[in-house]
Amino acid sequence: MYPVLKIRYGVYNLQNRMNIQQNFSLQPYNTFGIDVQAQNFATITTDTDLFTLLKRRHFEQQNKLILGGGSNLLFTKNVEGWVLYNQLKGIELFDEDNNYAYICVGGGEVWHHLVQYTIDRNWGGLENLSLIPGSVGAAPMQNIGAYGAEIKDTFEYLEAIHLPTGERHLFTHRDCKFGYRESIFKNELKNQYFITTVAFKLTKNPTAFNTTYGAINQTLEATNYMNEGKLTLKAVSKAVCHIRQSKLPDPKVLGNCGSFFKNPEINTATFEQLKMQYPNIPNYLQANGNIKIPAAWLIEQCGFKGKQIGNTGTHRDHALVLVNYGNANGAEVWQLANNIQQSVAERFGVIIQPEVNIL
Repeated sequence: MYPVLKIRYGVYNLQNRMNIQQNFSLQPYNTFGIDVQAQNFATITTDTDLFTLLKRRHFEQQNKLILGGGSNLLFTKNVEGWVLYNQLKGIELFDEDNNYAYICVGGGEVWHHLVQYTIDRNWGGLENLSLIPGSVGAAPMQNIGAYGAEIKDTFEYLEAIHLPTGERHLFTHRDCKFGYRESIFKNELKNQYFITTVAFKLTKNPTAFNTTYGAINQTLEATNYMNEGKLTLKAVSKAVCHIRQSKLPDPKVLGNCGSFFKNPEINTATFEQLKMQYPNIPNYLQANGNIKIPAAWLIEQCGFKGKQIGNTGTHRDHALVLVNYGNANGAEVWQLANNIQQSVAERFGVIIQPEVNIL
């Protein structure tokens, strides 16, 4: 019922030995571009690599960090123990019917490459998540989402290796405890599991598209992305990419990890109090009855949009994006984040929480 990705497996020998480095710089491996070192760094390209590591002396007692695309991390210090770099590759169609395609994907695949792969085959479900940086294995950990879609909408199951025991476990949708940019892997099971494969259920030949969130419809109207006026997966994906590229800086040019904070939810009583003071406050009613407020708006009202402090600051076009202007260390960025949190709390009485993982 739950197939594994055959391409993952390899034979461990002298010609296929994993790449292990000591005191290894992680600057190229995190999109903030923070220069910290890993005490030990291992590139995992097959399951055998990981099982070999698990047999190493004292490995069980050492700290472990699983690294994907490094797009949702802020390093504030060197990493002791082991950094396990997930490079398990492969995409396989393991089942299909008239309506759905079921695919199994290696945890080390680049997320946007997967999205393009599905769009090329006219399989719907991931198009609104185009151009999100990072890897497939990290996506369910964060329950990544954008423009009205989240990974939980198409998620079937994942397979992961329990690092303390080496056992292979399967997690269903319910097991993952998905929430707003949350999952069980960010909380009670943090750094305990190495995600090897993720399976998705995608719509074949889709006719319904999610274009009401954000500026997707406006972008489609203002561009020639549609094919003779016909809406397609590729058109939606191009519109999402256009919006993201116009709002968010390229981390290869300016170090950042995208949105640094989650959008906070407040109860209706608190919202009504705020609305009396700020009549134009943007808001979105949630299914649970709470009101979601854009964190970017709160931060901008506190005067942080485009503000530079030393080597760090917020982006000129998006207050929610903290950036590294070239030589920032993690402590500087984290101090800025704390200052923003304090300012928002003092002015609005609202606590904004980081979306990124602070290490």
